[in-house]
Amino acid sequence: MSKKQVLVACGAGIATSTVVNNAIEVMAKENKIDVDLRQIKIAEVGAYVDTADLLVTTAMTKKEYPFPVINARSFLTGIGTDETKKQILEELKKITAFKFRPFV
Repeated sequence: MSKKQVLVACGAGIATSTVVNNAIEVMAKENKIDVDLRQIKIAEVGAYVDTADLLVTTAMTKKEYPFPVINARSFLTGIGTDETKKQILEELKKITAFKFRPFV
């Protein structure tokens, strides 16, 4: 089973993305989900269009991507963080089910 590539992006790819990155790392480990976390600037997302499975970002983006995008600004405010974590975990589980469904 290969790792799911999760992009964690903020404006500079340093501060808020580190907080979100750490939260996803803990969730993935607790749920035995193998992820390849890429902490990046929001401007760098385009370079991962062919490989990413999910984008979690604290930055504003109006672009469309071929993978789900989760708004993680709740990590900045502290309001709604549990709901955001739930969304992230649901997407990670969907990716696992979709990518590795056995052929019958």
